[in-house]
Amino acid sequence: MTTAQPRLLSLSEMLPHERPPQHHRLLLLYGIRRTGAHGLNDAATGHAFMTAFGSHFRRPLLLLRALMAELSSTSANAIQIAPCCCPRMTSGEAALLEIVSSVEDQPERATLLLADLLGVRHAGGPTATAHLLALAFREGGQPLA
Repeated sequence: MTTAQPRLLSLSEMLPHERPPQHHRLLLLYGIRRTGAHGLNDAATGHAFMTAFGSHFRRPLLLLRALMAELSSTSANAIQIAPCCCPRMTSGEAALLEIVSSVEDQPERATLLLADLLGVRHAGGPTATAHLLALAFREGGQPLA
């Protein structure tokens, strides 16, 4: 009796979304990946935000950390995060970028997407933090929308 070998997934199957071309979204993706993999006090994330935002880096960095902490404490589902060097994104990463990028213009849609991503009924707290993060990016000259 032969057993079937598991099929190896291609990179595009494991990471179905292309990396965003916009610099601002790449910065957010980098922050999500570094914070998710290395913790809330990751120095590389702080350096990237300091480089991008200059002396006004603290607010967006603090709000990214707050969002990541809220996501990890609220989520009923695991959100897959790829390594920083990956040229593609996981579905969870793509959803997070879409949520933060659209929360200012379409808050109801962003709330539903976030609740679905987290696997919870109510995602008001993380949605508010995502909204503040989007505002901090915009006010810092790095608009996500």
